[in-house]
This record gives sequence, structure tokens and C-alpha cells, in this order.
Amino acid sequence: MQTQPPATTASEATESHDVIAARLRALMVRSPLAVGFTQGARFELVSEQFNHLFGHGDDTDLGGQACRSVHVSDAAYQSLQERLGAAFAAGRPLDEEVEYVRRDGSRFWGRLQASPVHWEAPAGEAMWIVHDVTAARQQRMQPTWTAKHDPLTELANRREFERRLSEHVGSRRHEPVSVLWLDVDRFTDVIQGMGPDVADHFLCALGQVMLSKVRASDLVARIEKDCFAVLLPDCDQHYAAIVAEKIRSAIAAFRLRWGLHRTRVRACLGVVQLQPSLETVDSVLAAATLACAEAKAAGGDSVRVFVPTDVPEAFSA
Repeated sequence: MQTQPPATTASEATESHDVIAARLRALMVRSPLAVGFTQGARFELVSEQFNHLFGHGDDTDLGGQACRSVHVSDAAYQSLQERLGAAFAAGRPLDEEVEYVRRDGSRFWGRLQASPVHWEAPAGEAMWIVHDVTAARQQRMQPTWTAKHDPLTELANRREFERRLSEHVGSRRHEPVSVLWLDVDRFTDVIQGMGPDVADHFLCALGQVMLSKVRASDLVARIEKDCFAVLLPDCDQHYAAIVAEKIRSAIAAFRLRWGLHRTRVRACLGVVQLQPSLETVDSVLAAATLACAEAKAAGGDSVRVFVPTDVPEAFSA
């Protein structure tokens, strides 16, 4: 005969609630994120960093204040509320840049990532995470930035990647240089199943995964659609293959959580080390894509290293 676990008493439930509340308070004080919980049109609870971001401190607290107080106008706040409602009703978070106003009247641009606490009640309590992106936004406004970067992922674009790669092709310097080419497996399935908005967020997330696996001196670029490339200066084929495997493994383990959407993908990578037979930027990229194509032909989710004898005639001279 099985025995039932003892029922939780009222005092035990209260004690458990108090412990959870204490943990939440500690988290809101110590968390480096600017996090706020909203209910209706008011902030219910905000982190210390959230207060500081909006110019509040020990003597003032945004908790209990109107959400309108951090927006530049009634029209801006009302428009945001409409976008929040539409996004939550569609089962997705809101992720966009918003102009805010601090307590002292100064303004800044913040990246707002907002989602319902309970997706089954999208009109109920919501969580806001805000990052100050003023400096990044100003940088993106510069013509030199837009000419060199992909507007979606903010990685280097193809033009900038090829320019940087050209500095190494045919160089008489002796340090090894390698290139990775990455192609996401069956990415059209993500687009068809979840829509282009989710696919765009996935591409941005993949870019960040790739950046986390390379050095600051390396260059990660979005070349086209779901294809990326990595330039690895002072890196031979052996270590480039290790980096490629780390990226492949990280992408395979990554799962995008975007509102009610959950998805994951695999990727193939081709590896090539610059060598005398690859005399142009096009020939290097052709070799890398050829190795990547071999990885796809082998079933996907894998890494292949370019073999010199496989250079297509069109790119060998």
C-alpha cells in the first residue's frame, strides 16, 4: 500500500512564499539587468538597475509609478501599448528600440524586450527588460557603419568581409589565415513554419552564438540570407577546424525561445586555410563553400575541411 505525502500546512505554504519573495527581492537588487514588471499601466516591481537606468535611486522608486512616466509623450506611450497588445496577442514578445525619458528630463534610446509573465493571459502582468542602446544607435547612424554592417544582425556584411579577406589573400606574411563558411541546414523550414519575423530573430541569435566562440580579432559576417563567414587571422587549418566544431556544436545546442515559438536548427561549416593556389577572394570563398557543400551532402550538421585538389577549375586560376 502506497503512502501519500503529508499535505502542506498553511504555515509551511506561507514560509515557502516568504522564501520565494525574499529570493525575488535579492534578485531584483543584485541583478545586472534592468528588469521591470508591469500590471496594467503601472510598474509593480523593478530592479535596482532599472531604477538607475531611468535616473531613480535610494530616494525614489519606479515601483508603483505609471509606465507613462518614462515615455516622451502620451502619443508615444499609447502607440507602444498598441504594439505590445498586438505582439502579445500574436504569441510573440516585443523587441524594439524605444526613446525614453529619465527622471531629470534627459532622453535615451533603450532596447525594450517585453513579454507576458503568463502567455495564457497576454493582457495580464508583463516583464520588461531594457538595455541602453544610445551609443550603439548613434554608431549605426554613421554612413561608415551602414556601409560595413548587415542591418539585421549588425555583423559585418559581405562587402566588408571581402575587403578584410583581400588584405590577406596573396600576402607575403607567413602567419596562417583561415576562413569558415557556415550554412544553416533547412532554414526555409523555420521561415515557412514560424514566419519571417521569428526567422530574423533566429539569425540575430545565431550571429551572437558565433561571436561567443571566436576571438575579438576574428571577423564574423553575414554574407547572404542564412549564410555566414568567419575570418580567422593567425589561425591554421587545424585550429580553424576546432573553432568550426565549437560553432557547430553551439548552434546544435541552441534553442530559440521567442514568445510561444520554440525552434532549433543545425548548421554545416566549411574550413579553408589560405594558400598560394587560392589567388583571389572569390577562389577562397569558393573553396570554403565547396567544403560546406560536402558537409551538407554528408547529411548536414557537420564540418568539412577543404582539400586543395577539390578546387573547381573556374576558381583555380
